[in-house]
Amino acid sequence: MRAAEQSIGRLTLWLGAAAALAVGALLSVPAGVGVAIGAGLAWLNHRWLGQSLDAVTRAVTAPPGEPSPRVPAWTYFKFVARYGLIGLVLYVMFSRLSVPLLSMLGGFLALGAAAMAQGIREAVSRPR
Repeated sequence: MRAAEQSIGRLTLWLGAAAALAVGALLSVPAGVGVAIGAGLAWLNHRWLGQSLDAVTRAVTAPPGEPSPRVPAWTYFKFVARYGLIGLVLYVMFSRLSVPLLSMLGGFLALGAAAMAQGIREAVSRPR
């Protein structure tokens, strides 16, 4: 499962970069930058969510009789702060730097595309 999560993270960055280059070449450079920013934020969101859930899962699934691992406060912060960070970056990029909001939101779709590509890869490569 961990390998699939890492693969989705890498695919998010690769697909986001490819889409950013294509949008930058076909539409405009600010739109391409927006796609790259959106894909980067999607990757960061995926990474922080995965780290947070891994830490909480380790604490919850500790064997009976053993002390459960301590979940660092930073983990809870990342779990909640990822939404604030995304909102702040979107606001600043749209209002101050005139990067198209739609292109940044389109960059977020790189995570969904990466998850679908990983699912297809696993379905096709599964031994029969």
